[in-house]
Amino acid sequence: MLNEKNDLAIDCCLLAGRLMIESGAETYRVEDTMTRMAISQGLIGTQSFVTPTGIMFSLGKDGSTRLMAIRLRITDLEKIALVNQVSRKLTTTELTIEEAYEELQRIASANLLFPFSWQLIAAAIASGCFLILFEGTVWDVPAATVAGGLGFIVVTLIHELTRVKFFAEFIAASIVGLTAFLSTFLNLGQDLNIIIISGVMPLVPGLLITNAVRDLMAGHFVSGVSKGAEALLTAFAIGAGVALVLSF
Repeated sequence: MLNEKNDLAIDCCLLAGRLMIESGAETYRVEDTMTRMAISQGLIGTQSFVTPTGIMFSLGKDGSTRLMAIRLRITDLEKIALVNQVSRKLTTTELTIEEAYEELQRIASANLLFPFSWQLIAAAIASGCFLILFEGTVWDVPAATVAGGLGFIVVTLIHELTRVKFFAEFIAASIVGLTAFLSTFLNLGQDLNIIIISGVMPLVPGLLITNAVRDLMAGHFVSGVSKGAEALLTAFAIGAGVALVLSF
């Protein structure tokens, strides 16, 4: 009975860690959450090793060790908050381990992202607002808004078709650059550079860069370097896509 309860506690900790990593949480936050959940179940001395692509969790030298692969990573702060809420309730004994595991399974199966149409509108508006932030003219706002919206549509569709993130970002950045170029060529925009910069802002991996720096500062060098490399490749894909259009 005790072994079954320990197995359930491990499964619960691993599921919580997986949900947080997949939703864009920092490595130290994931490890801290898993440790606190384990301690609440009387599991002292647990060890965890978290990377962007996998989680290892062990009860110690006399216990079992589990490994869970991470194959999807997006940004979903609401899901992170919900997992943290379950963790807090578990540590304060408001939930049993069985109830916590069921709640985590419901969170895992729930689609908490905003509809694609809302995300598209947000990306387009953000691009227009960034143009104002970069001291562009009001006349360039429509061009930046259209460029940002088209880029977001392309990166989403290409990623769903190919599952190759960097290729999707390369094509999307090319579309943003082409849209900006056509807008200035047709006298629908004035400053080509600011329109391009504003249009690619929804593609920039801001959260990824932030988490890479925070993980490095916390001493999680494997996760920090890997996230930094991913952000660097994303930046390269965006720059190469824009450069391809401007080279013609």
